[in-house]
Amino acid sequence: MTHARLSARGAKVKRVTERRTYSYLGPAGTFTEAALDQVAEARGQDWRPVHNVGEALADVLEGRSHAAMIAIENSIEGGVSTTQDALATLPGLRIIGEYLVRVNFVLVAPQGTKLEDVSVIAAHPVAYAQCHGWLGEHLPNHSHVPAASNVASAIGVLDGSSPAQAAIAPPNIVQHYDVDVLASEIGDNTSAVTRFVLVTGTTTPPDPTGADKTSLIVELPHDHPGALLDMLEQFSTRGINLSLIESRPIGDALGRYRFVIDADGHVHDERMADALLGIRRFSPRVVFLGSYPRADRRIVQYPDRYADDVFVEARDWLRALISGEPEA
Repeated sequence: MTHARLSARGAKVKRVTERRTYSYLGPAGTFTEAALDQVAEARGQDWRPVHNVGEALADVLEGRSHAAMIAIENSIEGGVSTTQDALATLPGLRIIGEYLVRVNFVLVAPQGTKLEDVSVIAAHPVAYAQCHGWLGEHLPNHSHVPAASNVASAIGVLDGSSPAQAAIAPPNIVQHYDVDVLASEIGDNTSAVTRFVLVTGTTTPPDPTGADKTSLIVELPHDHPGALLDMLEQFSTRGINLSLIESRPIGDALGRYRFVIDADGHVHDERMADALLGIRRFSPRVVFLGSYPRADRRIVQYPDRYADDVFVEARDWLRALISGEPEA
């Protein structure tokens, strides 16, 4: 066997056996872990629990992880500001997929604890905000201790590092820790869903599926009447629906904002590519976060006048005019 064949064979074996690492907000049992469990190619690979979004993205940028699963939006609380700001300021990241996790909570405590024993509750701030109604009805005099994650709240109660007697946690906490469930389904909205995104380093977008989403962050050029409308028209005049638009302060002065946008469609779609060109001409800074399949796999609908072949025909028509070709 030639050296070249041996080298090729060795490279093939390396590709087959190479393991990948995925970072997620830990420890085990969090909603982020449940989102990562939906990623088929991540199963059987190495999962790295981290303490926050910044650490997860640093793992990707510094090569410790192939990708990171992070929460970006909640149907009750809206966008996750720490995630949005990190994606806006850390270059070299791409979203390659999104995943939805139904969110509800249980109140847990060390074994033997009764509900009447609870006066202090540990909870992640977002989880705590989603349980206000139940807490107000059943534990009106409680106080709150913030926790780094929905599972860290329970760990702190169990190991004594938290002054709380009980914690708000995900339902599957009982699969990982010896706790008593004092109450189930304590979330105020049983339809609550958190949207997670899988983020990797700069790469080509996944192939379009027809059920895609494009995420980007856009800064307005300067503050003047109609500036936001000018930006939105780049999408509306091309028949592109925006499923999310949120403002975040840039931080260098009052009144300066960037906009986090999710637009229906893929960068390979002619209408989306044309809109991005318009945005790039309009905005002093555009962060392209990626085009990727929608979690709900819903096919993007648009009027026929915005079909790809219409944009192609229009460009061909203009090219013919410029080249002096006779009209057909």
